[in-house]
Amino acid sequence: MSESLQRAADLLRTSRYTIAFTGAGISVESGIAPFRGPGGLWERHDPNYFDKRHFVQHPEQCWPLIKELFYDTLEHAQPNKAHLALAGLEAAGRLHAVITQNIDALHQRAGSVEVHEYHGGLGQLDCLQCRRKTPADQVSLNTLPPPCPICGGLLKPDIVFFGEPIPEDAMQFSHLAAQKCEAILVIGTSGNVHPAARIPPMAKRAGAAVIEVNVQPSAYTDSVTDIFLQGPAGATLETLRQAVIG
Repeated sequence: MSESLQRAADLLRTSRYTIAFTGAGISVESGIAPFRGPGGLWERHDPNYFDKRHFVQHPEQCWPLIKELFYDTLEHAQPNKAHLALAGLEAAGRLHAVITQNIDALHQRAGSVEVHEYHGGLGQLDCLQCRRKTPADQVSLNTLPPPCPICGGLLKPDIVFFGEPIPEDAMQFSHLAAQKCEAILVIGTSGNVHPAARIPPMAKRAGAAVIEVNVQPSAYTDSVTDIFLQGPAGATLETLRQAVIG
């Protein structure tokens, strides 16, 4: 075991309140492409399809891409070792919350309980007419756009589109947790997506130790990171979990 990993394990064993802040990199090993960077979704698809105004005006254009990129992909995606390791740390009382920028619900499926989705999640569909939410697995996507089962209105995935604000409850929890935590695990995120990118620096300013797990250095590595564990999230976090709880 490397010295850096041992230091990280020691911190997680002694921290009285630890949070994880995860980005797209944690789900890559589950076969889910990131939005940004080489091979990312925005390199291959027009981001305008995920602009709120464009969606409302042209849902018949947007929904087929939403179904293909998200719901068809998630049908086959499974939580990987990284998701399972975080769930294991939470079950052992060594991790207290996950704040994720991801919309795939793989943390919940891995067994994590205290999960806060900063950009919303695909598990619910919002009706833009009656404002009610419907579980996505109760709506057929054979007809696109899918109608609201209650009023027949336009359904939209409960995720943050361009032009929409961050959910207030997720933002409030994230800020409070960042100011309260003694350690923060930063996993698979570039640090370039705002306002989410503010969370690790906020934790650092409040005195938290920042442990980063990433394949490549990020915007955080030279600015706020205390311990940098370079490598795939799955293998790295499973090794860390074993070092913390056995």
